[in-house]
Amino acid sequence: MDPVKDADARNGAPAGGHGGDPVRGTARGTAPVPLSVLDLATVGAGRTAADALRTSVEIAKLAEGRGYHRLWVAEHHSMPGVASSSPAVILAHLAAHTDSIRLGSGGVMLPNHAPLVIAEQFGTLEALAPGRIDLGLGRAPGTDGATAAALRRTDRPHEAADDFPRQLAELIRFLDGDFPDGHPYARVHAVPGPVQGRVPGGVQSADRPPVWLLGSSGFSAQLAGSLGLPFAFAHHFSAANTLPALELYRSSFRPSEVLDEPYALIGVSALAADEEREAYRQVMTGALSMLRLRTGRPGLVPTPEEAEEYERGMGELERDFVRGWLANVVYGTPGQVRDGLDALAERTGADELMITSQSHGAPARLRSYGLIADAYGLPSATSS
Repeated sequence: MDPVKDADARNGAPAGGHGGDPVRGTARGTAPVPLSVLDLATVGAGRTAADALRTSVEIAKLAEGRGYHRLWVAEHHSMPGVASSSPAVILAHLAAHTDSIRLGSGGVMLPNHAPLVIAEQFGTLEALAPGRIDLGLGRAPGTDGATAAALRRTDRPHEAADDFPRQLAELIRFLDGDFPDGHPYARVHAVPGPVQGRVPGGVQSADRPPVWLLGSSGFSAQLAGSLGLPFAFAHHFSAANTLPALELYRSSFRPSEVLDEPYALIGVSALAADEEREAYRQVMTGALSMLRLRTGRPGLVPTPEEAEEYERGMGELERDFVRGWLANVVYGTPGQVRDGLDALAERTGADELMITSQSHGAPARLRSYGLIADAYGLPSATSS
């Protein structure tokens, strides 16, 4: 069996009870493309993981009420300032507090898990929220090497990442329940899943979450294209690779039963505030948090006051890092953010923008998503 070739054109049936295209979104208001949300469940200084996860629920409700298309959460490990180590658990909680917005992983790091476990988790999520679940998959560990080794119970975690195409093919087989006769897993079934519709009296829906590939370089872009899968690129932390990766995805794309043409989403860090100066204060908390992470000092997201104090004493190398980081963040007044997002959509040709607003506290992030929705004339919570 060729695992990559056999995975082609088996990415799932159309969405269930909520209808519509399970991959493509619809632009609302004056937005050039569909707008979505990536919530990292960040934990600010003086806050708890419980606070962060309550904020995730608030963000999901706001996003649903204001016409954002989907909300994803991402798998991270051993990072004090990020509470999203278990995407499937968080998504089940968000599904219980929402009714229509698509929910998904952006992403689950496939090499960290047995494919059968992921198939079971997302089959369960699909049963809880039919037609609303996306399964986004990445091949990075979502953490440092030592933590990746602890997760995978091996001292050679890079080998799992290199095995990504085979793992992906196996996961898709479990989702579709179609291992061929004679395969070692032919009688192994992910439940909830298709097997429940094949046994006597079975009425299980054949629908299952669409698979997305995520990336910050060219590997997953080319693989997604060759398999005809939707692709999500991490522009928010790998901006220099955005255009080459999207070009590689589009040039390698082969039509499949899932997509007849490429569909590319990009993640973008953006934050709007009533005044430009306040937007800068808020994004500096994320910049300082990233600076500390990249220099081996991960911690909670600092307050704006702490970030201001730290900025005054920064060395030149730290200032260069912060300037480079902020160069790829869209921030300012609502009008400035709208113009920046419009320009990014035009420059990249992205089919969807997934916005992540990084700051210390819940009010600034909630305010930002609301202001961006206002700037594009997205529906109000009462009219959606």
